[in-house]
Amino acid sequence: MTYINRRTFSGGIIAGAATPLLGIPNQARAAASARHIVFLHGLFADGSCWSEVIGRLQPLGFRVTSVQNPLRSFADDVATARRALKAQDGPTVLVAHSYSGMIACQAGIDPKVSALVFVAARAPDAGENYTALAAKYPTPPASAGIVTADGFSQLSERAFLADFANGVEPAKARELYAVQGPYAATLTKTAKTTVAAWRSKPSWYAVSKQDRTINPDLERFMAARMKARTIEVDAGHLSLVSHPQAITNLILAAAGHTNGERV
Repeated sequence: MTYINRRTFSGGIIAGAATPLLGIPNQARAAASARHIVFLHGLFADGSCWSEVIGRLQPLGFRVTSVQNPLRSFADDVATARRALKAQDGPTVLVAHSYSGMIACQAGIDPKVSALVFVAARAPDAGENYTALAAKYPTPPASAGIVTADGFSQLSERAFLADFANGVEPAKARELYAVQGPYAATLTKTAKTTVAAWRSKPSWYAVSKQDRTINPDLERFMAARMKARTIEVDAGHLSLVSHPQAITNLILAAAGHTNGERV
């Protein structure tokens, strides 16, 4: 795992973290301010995909919510995220994987959101056509494995295991395949953001170096454009499953955001 633009934090709630952020001098640390984490999942998944990260955050005292996106329309997904944010009673880190990065861009302007974390996630600008942006990069292998029936799409088992969950322990990958949530086939054609929360909120990004679902160079472009604090993880698209401590550390860094300044 490679860290770029490194930052870190301290404080009692963080002290028990199993693995600290690497290479950061103590004097650069700042107290954590956000105690609430809201997770958003992408296509081909459900809220359980965050379980490994949740299990590391809850013992540290964080209140964690993993949203179950309906995946029927972008408007419904954004509304679901907004309901989850409304239920929080303090500063909240909004964490998004894959497609749900678009939801975070739209819903992340909520005043309760103190920071955004994108994990191998889409991060379009306001009004930007993400499909056209992605077309500027080589098509990732997983795209060929999308199958559609009765107006709903999902990944074939082969594509899921080889391209979406590459790098995940095989038994765990098959478990995740079993809970794959089909999405409305029109969703990826009609979803478009009208705002980009990363333009006004501190942002962190985890690039997956071995990603076969979103091109890693596209991830790097989006992270650089938003001036995100960025790490690169030697993982496939599901780094949150295969490298949960690295993703947990990134979220902890984002939780250290305080007083309107980047930590």
